[in-house]
Amino acid sequence: MSETQAISDPYAGLGLIKNSDGSFTRIAAVFDSTAACPDPPISTPVLTKDVPINPHHNTWARLYLPRSQLQSSTKLPLILFFHGGGFVVASAASTVFQSLCSEIALHLDVLMVSVEYRNAPEHRLPAAYEDCMEALQWVKSGDEWLTDHTDFSNCYIMGDSAGGNIALHVGLQVSRRVEEVAPLRIRGLILHQPFFGGVERTASEIRLAENEILPLYMTDIFWDLALPIGANRDHEFSNPFKGLMEVDKIVSEGWRILVTGYEGDPLIDRQRELAKLLREKGVVVVEDFREGGFHGIEFFDQSFARVLYPVLNNFILHF
Repeated sequence: MSETQAISDPYAGLGLIKNSDGSFTRIAAVFDSTAACPDPPISTPVLTKDVPINPHHNTWARLYLPRSQLQSSTKLPLILFFHGGGFVVASAASTVFQSLCSEIALHLDVLMVSVEYRNAPEHRLPAAYEDCMEALQWVKSGDEWLTDHTDFSNCYIMGDSAGGNIALHVGLQVSRRVEEVAPLRIRGLILHQPFFGGVERTASEIRLAENEILPLYMTDIFWDLALPIGANRDHEFSNPFKGLMEVDKIVSEGWRILVTGYEGDPLIDRQRELAKLLREKGVVVVEDFREGGFHGIEFFDQSFARVLYPVLNNFILHF
């Protein structure tokens, strides 16, 4: 469907109904969910459990611990993970992210903490940033899986799609407040197919405007629902070229940033531009941009997921 075509109900696919007063009612979950299982059958290689963070906001975290770690005294690197979904749909319990986090924990031998943050439009940005920043503070609070099995001096912030956007914004905040998050020591950011926007269209957005997975009209809807009321896509939450994006502390702390993307993703030009901007500002940037593919392809084609794991592993091993 092209941008100029009429879209009868663009919200139905997001499980939303737009009310006459402009508010929204959420009527359905878009993604299937999977429950955590802290004591699965012996054949299951990764244990999972949910732990509350802020009951007032209904935020929580799902922890992923490789079973092999139960018999080991070695402390694992930590990845704090923020899921995708355009800031509007999906959850830390969504089956696609449950599978991704389980596989990352297993293949990289890390402890994953996947954050359930508040979604828009009920809670517009910066609510998700605030929730994820609070989750980072919570990590050091003393859950036994974290205290027993995590190397707090070897931590990474990772996000997929909208979660990649969150990871960058949270990372910028944390870099200016490193003393507050001690003993956590952040080594880098992992921005996997990060979701950014802007009023002016990029060449890849124009070329892939009718993309089946992430058409241009849908990205516009996500931003319309997620940004503060009255803001456009050049708001700093959406367009890093329009904000100050002060990265001096990221540079001085020695963090590296991994940015990934696929040529079949309408967002690829923005991802490349972000990597270039960060590098020009002095950040050590690792790029992994690949031909073909599309946004979220790892959820549909496991061969792409199997390529992603060594990329992540190499990034973490070479801090």
